[in-house]
Amino acid sequence: MARSNRQRTSRRAVYETLRRKVLTLELPPGAALSENELAASLGVSRTPVRESLILLSHEGLVQVFPQVGSFVSRVDPAKVADAQFLREAVELASLDDLPAELDPELVESLRGNLAEQQRPGLALEEFFELDEAFHQAILRLSGHGSAWATVVSAKGHLDRARRLGLYDTASPAGFATQHVEIFDAVLAGDVSLARTAMRTHLRAVFDDVERIRARSPELFATDSGTVPVRRNIAVWE
Repeated sequence: MARSNRQRTSRRAVYETLRRKVLTLELPPGAALSENELAASLGVSRTPVRESLILLSHEGLVQVFPQVGSFVSRVDPAKVADAQFLREAVELASLDDLPAELDPELVESLRGNLAEQQRPGLALEEFFELDEAFHQAILRLSGHGSAWATVVSAKGHLDRARRLGLYDTASPAGFATQHVEIFDAVLAGDVSLARTAMRTHLRAVFDDVERIRARSPELFATDSGTVPVRRNIAVWE
């Protein structure tokens, strides 16, 4: 039983590690994936790596091509739009349910989060985590914090697009300012203004996708059904 539990823990750890590497772009869109190399780098056998790649393929984050190999999926604009639709629907609806009296502890937590977003020298990945925590806390203010897990499970392609946009701008200052606008509207009880600010903030990812796709189309999926070609290594045509 103990060995079985250790195996499940190992498989889960490998899956979570590979998923994080894909979402943070450490494994970039279109990258070839070698089971042997991944297993060696993680210090595990090929079996949990293979199982993790299958799970990631079910999420649309990895593509497996028989006789060719496995690859990190390129960012799919259609899946970005679907995830954005879900996220926007949940977060805007939550603003309609804000109570007249906001939880003071959550309000102070949000103040601290916003202050940290302004910290000089803040790494972009640190900002991304603060961004996630900010949006989850806004949901918690309205009593819908548990809905965040549903949003997270659906937004793999969206998160990669958001990170591409964040790294492309090189500064999170504009996003941090939008967070302040949302928070101030919430504190003022102006739901209409909060909804408008939130919608504008969330939809910024679409401009990021179009700007980056124009410059680096290889990072994005197309409708052509292109399959990588095996040469000495497998490459995308």
